[in-house]
Amino acid sequence: MQKIKLIPALFLLIGGYSCSGPLDAGKVNLENWKSDRDGCKGLRMQELEEFQAVKNTFLGADNQALIKTFGRPDRVELVDKSQSFFFYFIEPSGDCEGLETEKEPLRVLFRMNAISKVSEVTITTLNP
Repeated sequence: MQKIKLIPALFLLIGGYSCSGPLDAGKVNLENWKSDRDGCKGLRMQELEEFQAVKNTFLGADNQALIKTFGRPDRVELVDKSQSFFFYFIEPSGDCEGLETEKEPLRVLFRMNAISKVSEVTITTLNP
């Protein structure tokens, strides 16, 4: 009888971990972040200092939790079968209408490992 009662509890426990919720982003204004697609409005630049303060708290988070927190990434790059990157532009990217960029824009890179967990968070102008 005890084993029968444990099975539903086990499914609830596993189900609770598989559905990721939004992450705690500290004082980062997530509404501004999400509405500033490709960094075109400059709103993400206003959040840079707050983001730098909490960026390492995202290590180990899964890709779905990132999307729920920061919105859909501006770009996703698959490097090989074992890693990918989520790009969120801080400065306007080349995809902003009416803006021409002479240099690579500042961006946040979330490096995802083979099991879609964040293994590195970098703020850079370099491509991976």
